[in-house]
Amino acid sequence: MTTSPLPIGDASALGFDANRLALIGPAMEEYVADKRVPNLVTLVARRGQIVHFEARGVLDFDSDQPAGKETLFRMFSNTKPIAGVATLILAERGVLTPDDPVSRFLPEFSKQQVRSPSEPMMTERARRGITIRDCLTNTTGLTSPATMPNFYRQQYREVLETLGWISNRNDEDRVRPSNRERVEALAQLPLAAHPGDSFGYHLGYPILGAVLEAASGQPLDVFFRDNIFGPLAMVDTDFYIKDGALERFGACYVPRREGDSVQLVATETAETSEKTTGPRTQFGAGGDSGGILSTAGDYARFGQMLLNGGELDGERILGRKTVEIMIGNHTGEMEIPMTGPGFHWGLGVATYHGRNRPPLIRSVGTYGWGGAAGTTYFADPAEELLAVCLTQVLQHGMMPNNNYQETFQRLAYQALN
Repeated sequence: MTTSPLPIGDASALGFDANRLALIGPAMEEYVADKRVPNLVTLVARRGQIVHFEARGVLDFDSDQPAGKETLFRMFSNTKPIAGVATLILAERGVLTPDDPVSRFLPEFSKQQVRSPSEPMMTERARRGITIRDCLTNTTGLTSPATMPNFYRQQYREVLETLGWISNRNDEDRVRPSNRERVEALAQLPLAAHPGDSFGYHLGYPILGAVLEAASGQPLDVFFRDNIFGPLAMVDTDFYIKDGALERFGACYVPRREGDSVQLVATETAETSEKTTGPRTQFGAGGDSGGILSTAGDYARFGQMLLNGGELDGERILGRKTVEIMIGNHTGEMEIPMTGPGFHWGLGVATYHGRNRPPLIRSVGTYGWGGAAGTTYFADPAEELLAVCLTQVLQHGMMPNNNYQETFQRLAYQALN
C-alpha cells in the first residue's frame, strides 16, 4: 500500500527508548551484508502505531534490485492464523463449530481407521472422528510421509501418488491434483494415532481448507478476500501475484554447502514461481504451495486487528471473546515440538504460557507464528506490542548464526522503557 499501513507514532510517547529502537536496523543490516538472508523487512508497532518500519537488502542477488516496505513475501505457514480467523468467522455465523467432525462437510472421513501401534498391518476404528479443532491444533492423528510404514508404498501407491508423497513416472504429463482431490486421497489412509492424542504439524490444514470451502460455498481465495483481506484493506495480499506487482516479488533461497562454506541458492525466482505462472487454483489454508503472498504492512494490519480484539479501523472481523478463544490453550500440556516447553497451540497460532522452561523475553500470553521461508510475527497483548519480520529463506536455521528472528525480537523488547 502507498500509505502507512498503521498510523506512525512517536516512539518516546509510546514508551520506547528511541536510541535503543534505532539499533534494530543496523542489526538487521548485518545479516543482509553477510548474505545470511537476501532481505529483511521489519515492523514494530505499539498501541496500534508504528515506531519502526524498515526494509533492507535485495529482492534477488542476481539483479540487486532493492527490497522495499511493499515487497511481497511467500508467507507459507503464516497463513495458518488467517485460516484460524476464517474458521471462527464461520463459527460466529453459526455455520460450524470447532468441535464439528470434518465428516459433516467431507463425508469421506466418516469411517476413519487407526493403525495399530504394535501390528502396523492391523487397524482399529478411531475412537472419534477428526474435528475442525483437531485440524487447527495439529492433533488430527493423520499419517504423514515420516510416519507411514514402508508397505504403504505398494498398498496405497495410487493414493500416495495423488498426495505427491511418492513420484509417478508420468508426473510430467499429469495435471496437478486439486486440494479437494488430495484430501479425498488422504482420507483413504489409516490414521497414525487417534485424533487428539498427538501433535502432527500442518497435517490437518489441507482438510481445513476443504472444510472452509464446503462450509462457505466459496473458493478459499474468494472467502479470504471477501471476509478478511478486503475489510482490512490488505490490498496486496492474495494467493497469487496481482497484476502489476511482479516487480515487488523476489526470489526464494535455501542454504547449500559449497565447499567449506554455506551459501544461499535460489529455489525459484519471481518469474518462475508458481505464484506468478501457476493456474491460480492452489489455495493452501495452512501454507501449502507457499500460502498467501503478503507485505509486512498488510500482515501488520491483520495482526493489529487480532491484537485489538477483532477490529481495525471500524471493521469488526471477530468478536473480542472469539479472539480470546483463538489464542487460548487448546492442547493442554501437550508439548509443541517446534517451540519446546512453554507454549500451547490455539486455533492457528502458538501462545506462550511460560511453564516448565526458563523465561523468554516476552510476556505470558504472547502469540503468533512463522512460515517456512523465514517469515514471523508476534503480538504481546500485555505490552500492546506487534512485530513483523519477513525474508525469503527456507531452512534459514541451517545457515550459521542466522538468528535474525531472535535478534529482532530481543531488540524490540529491549527498547521498551
